[in-house]
Amino acid sequence: MPTFDLYANDPGASHWQVPASGDARFSWEYDDGRDRLLALYQKGKDKQWDGLKRIDWDLEVDPHDPLGTPEEAMTLYGTPYWDRMTDRDKGELRRHFASWQFSQFLHGEQGAMICAARIVESAPDLDAKFYSATQTMDEARHAEIYGRFLHEKIGMVYPINDNLRSLLGDTLRDSRWDMPYLGMQVLIEGLALAAFGMIRDTTNKPLPRQILAYVMQDEARHVAFGRMALRDYYRQLTDAELREREEFVIEGCYLMRDRLRGVEVLENFGIPRAEAEQLSERSEFLQLFRRLLFSRIVPCVRDIGLWGKRLQQAYVDMGVLELGDSSLDLLMAQDEEIAEKLDAERFAAEEKERVAEVQEAIEAGQDAGD
Repeated sequence: MPTFDLYANDPGASHWQVPASGDARFSWEYDDGRDRLLALYQKGKDKQWDGLKRIDWDLEVDPHDPLGTPEEAMTLYGTPYWDRMTDRDKGELRRHFASWQFSQFLHGEQGAMICAARIVESAPDLDAKFYSATQTMDEARHAEIYGRFLHEKIGMVYPINDNLRSLLGDTLRDSRWDMPYLGMQVLIEGLALAAFGMIRDTTNKPLPRQILAYVMQDEARHVAFGRMALRDYYRQLTDAELREREEFVIEGCYLMRDRLRGVEVLENFGIPRAEAEQLSERSEFLQLFRRLLFSRIVPCVRDIGLWGKRLQQAYVDMGVLELGDSSLDLLMAQDEEIAEKLDAERFAAEEKERVAEVQEAIEAGQDAGD
């Protein structure tokens, strides 16, 4: 079924054209590169996988409870709106919220694919171009997987959120070659990783858990790539150039924080926009969710050398400054470990089933011979 038949709201035109500026850069040095980036490039090649084969698409998903979301996590929980809802209404609300979340993941992955392709085009160093080529393939796979989950398992798609669109547009329109790294690898990917992780670690549904764990295994490499490339480059910039990038980070963080309200969903349930924004702002779960979403961004921003007073004050205002002390390396190692453990558990169970089937066949043959 065409995606346009599944949109909960009118997405507008079928294409969004973003005027892009900046130079395409060729490098004639083919035998040199940073060992860390080349090692990451090798890992990117080694870790390629097929979403059709690695994910068990035969797993059933209840579209009215696709993530096992508890009532307390719903924005309307504890309000008169919730009290008036039937069980069917609540199931439909869960479906809309899951569709909205995974739709933003889907649109973000397409944006990441385009930004990775821009890095291949504009990065001055060949090692960065090599790695970005593997990332472009990763992001295409992620968009394919999220699109399939929405089409086949939920049956509903939401348009791109205005704030995500704004940050993507700002990232792509900037002519400086490092901005796709900063906008996508640090801000959008960092926020997405935290959102993926929160759902991965709380859902009791096996299919979305598989999807998120395997996607996060890739995304951990992408953020590591952005950290390496930007840390090296930002050491060369003047204070004025660093402050320009910090202003971009501040604006992007506010956009990302405000992106995750789900106001569009509440409007579809008849709640006026102003009231929907207030309900979202007052939701204790969403307050915690928005704060934890910066667990991957703040330490990464600090690590690459953007840590001026104005940026720190912005993080104080958001209540996330202390997250700058988090260990990104530990978080990334955990992402890798969770995906590998999930593989081991799944394929060990499948092997056990195959052994049992073979044993049954042997015993059946013996019985027939007797």
